[in-house]
Parts: sequence; C-alpha cells; structure tokens
Amino acid sequence: MIYDHLDELEAEAMYIIREVYAQFENPGILFSGGKDSIVVSHLARKAFAPANLPFPLVHVDTGHNFPEAIAFRDAFVEKMHTRLIVGLVQNSIDRGSVQEETGMAANRNRLQTTTLLETIEAHQFDCLMGGARRDEEKARAKERFFSHRDDFGQWDPKNQRPELWNLFNGKKRPGEHFRVFPISNWTEMDVWHYIRRENIELPELYFARPRQVIWRSNSWIPVSDFITLRPTEVPQEKMVRFRTLGDITITGGLESHASELDDVIREIETSRQTERGNREDDKRSENAMEERKKEGYF
Repeated sequence: MIYDHLDELEAEAMYIIREVYAQFENPGILFSGGKDSIVVSHLARKAFAPANLPFPLVHVDTGHNFPEAIAFRDAFVEKMHTRLIVGLVQNSIDRGSVQEETGMAANRNRLQTTTLLETIEAHQFDCLMGGARRDEEKARAKERFFSHRDDFGQWDPKNQRPELWNLFNGKKRPGEHFRVFPISNWTEMDVWHYIRRENIELPELYFARPRQVIWRSNSWIPVSDFITLRPTEVPQEKMVRFRTLGDITITGGLESHASELDDVIREIETSRQTERGNREDDKRSENAMEERKKEGYF
C-alpha cells in the first residue's frame, strides 16, 4: 500500500481532532452542508471509528440557505447518528440583537456572527471546529490550527499562539473559546481528491445542473424569494454549478458542464479563478473576510 500526501493530511487532521477531544470539555463541529465541513465531519467520525461521531454538528441558519443544502444537512445528521444544534439568525433579528439589512444588495451573511456567538454562549461551547483552509482567502492564511477567541468571541491576528512540534495550547480563561481548523493545510484540490478517494457524498449544488439564475456582479446568482430583481435582470436557465456554498443570496455560480465528480476535478485543475471568486460577501471590501473574522465570524 502506497502512503501518499492525502494520507499525511488525513493523519494530521485526525490528530488535531483528537487533540480537540482531549483538551476541551464541550466541543462541536461547525456544519454548513458545504464540502469542507462535510470532510471535517467525515474525518472526525473516522478518527473515532467504530464509535459514532462524538461531537454535535452546529449550523448557523440564516434562513436564506439553499433548500438542497438544508435537505442534505438533515439527511447527513441522521446518517452520522449525532446531534444537530441550529442557531437561527431570524431569532437574533427578533430579539433585536441584529438589524436586518435593506436594499438591493442586502444579505444576512454578516448577521451570522452575532447568532454564532449567541449559540456558543447558550450551549457553552469551548471549542468549535470548522472547515476553513489557508488557501481559500488571505485572512484565513494567517490563522493557526488552534485559533483563540477572547470573551467577546473576537480574533486578534496579531496575538496568536505559536504551534511548534505539533503542540497545541488550548488553555483559556473563562468565557473564551477556540476555533480549530483541522484541514488548514489542505488545498481545494486536496479536498476534492479526498472526496473522490473516500467516496463522500455531496449536495447536488456542486455539480452542473439546469438552474434559474440572473447575471449580477460577474457571476450567476440563483433566483430565489430572497433577492430583489433589478429592472434589467431577467432570469435565465443555465447549466450552472457552485464552487463554494454560502447563502443563496451571495453565492454566485459558474457556467459549467461538470456534472460528475471527475469532471469537477478536471475543471478546477484548469481554472484561473479563485475558489471564493463568486462570493458576494467577499466583495464588500478588500479586507471583508478579516474584518468579519475579527468580529467573531467563522
């Protein structure tokens, strides 16, 4: 049997997941129904096999999700025999914790931060694992495996702990917590090759299908009840797939005929666009991701 780089990445990720289990009292896995959180959940189950997944899945639900992603989430939770904890952005709006955005470009992406922090406090999580990777975005490239958050849930990129010789320091004060990213060192291609090797099921959104879309901000935005069409925008049916999944209001698709897994991998290998290039939430400013992460974002 040949030991390749995917085996090395898998071993590293499972080591980190086991460290989380050993160091924290009440950890969970952030789960969106996207490929990265699916892979982290798969790794966690594999790390503790044959036992069931020892962590609950935590989803911050904006109410503006792809219906396919929610259906996949529910089926996945049932298959994994674990708990699902859902924090609803609508509840935060109703409580007055956040205010709904208005206007043509309104979305609930930034509101998720408050709901996430409220969910952490309500369930007393001291660690949440996520599927963020360093190759996704420059702000995420700065972050450690064990990312310390203060008692306000905020991240300080200038005050990060060293991680030498695979030693991870999970010590914290009361009220603080950690975000841990087991697949930080993986690339997008690593994720896809691992999905193929492990035969991991994904939502249909990642594969090209005929979909009703509009052209906005240089990408194909899905038509939904949550967006307001401009007078010049006319819905069209296109063969579209999504390279990364967020809210239906901010996730742009790309025209594609990659309807199967091998087709997707070949397409990504030749693509000159970044993975998050069609995400509207990353286009609000040059440092949009870092600004959100400092506030407590995923």
